[in-house]
Amino acid sequence: MARYKKKRARELQHDRFRDTTMGIFDRLGNRFEGKGKTILYAIGSVALVAALVGGWIIWSRRKTDEARRAMGRAIAIAATPVNANPIPGSNAPSFPSEQERARKAIEEFEKVAAKYGDPYRSEARYFVATNQLYVEREKGINELAQLSSSGVADVAVLSKFALAQAKEVDGKYDEAAALYSQIVPLNSVLVSSETANLRLATVYQKQGKNKESVDLLFQIADTARKAKDKDGNPLPQSEAARDAAQQLQKLDPERFTKLTPEAPALNL
Repeated sequence: MARYKKKRARELQHDRFRDTTMGIFDRLGNRFEGKGKTILYAIGSVALVAALVGGWIIWSRRKTDEARRAMGRAIAIAATPVNANPIPGSNAPSFPSEQERARKAIEEFEKVAAKYGDPYRSEARYFVATNQLYVEREKGINELAQLSSSGVADVAVLSKFALAQAKEVDGKYDEAAALYSQIVPLNSVLVSSETANLRLATVYQKQGKNKESVDLLFQIADTARKAKDKDGNPLPQSEAARDAAQQLQKLDPERFTKLTPEAPALNL
């Protein structure tokens, strides 16, 4: 009985709200009679929609900020130093092994993946997979393979690059080379063509394909030295391009001398 009373009280309260609201529209309608009462209801509808959209935006921003903070906490754990012999009395956070750090990071990233939508879900899954390489390597590799086809472009390219690196470490050079070759034409901001080609050249060396490696290193370094901006000024070289030149010099000093000379540094 008490439950019914509470329910009925809510119903009555709702009715009063409805009656009051509609009464206001009716009174305004009488004042503007002949000028189109439907306009008033249209205005009311627009105001309601605007309020709903505004509420959704506020909620969305709050969830986005919450997701970013959660990702930040998880990334901080993944970046915590590993120190098997911490200094006595030190309060600096650390983990005794990479495996322990990976397990804790996985736990935090899985919380993000379970609670938030993309891109945070896919980003968190990527971090879970890369940390799994320290704990359950095969599981991590399989997850990276799946994420390589992610609809989130940044996650897809990072996953493919991490997968290629894992294959390279495992000595599966043919698979690694194929993956690096797929990344090159993408020229992502996160993994540039130069970076992917540099790794590909390294794999060629490990395969004993020195000519292919030298040709690719020369291409990376020479293209970077010739690159110019719209005003004809030389563009700054990337770290990958400089590394390619250094590797070329060690691998084939004679070919290195045929590179386009570096442009003199601009005095700013």
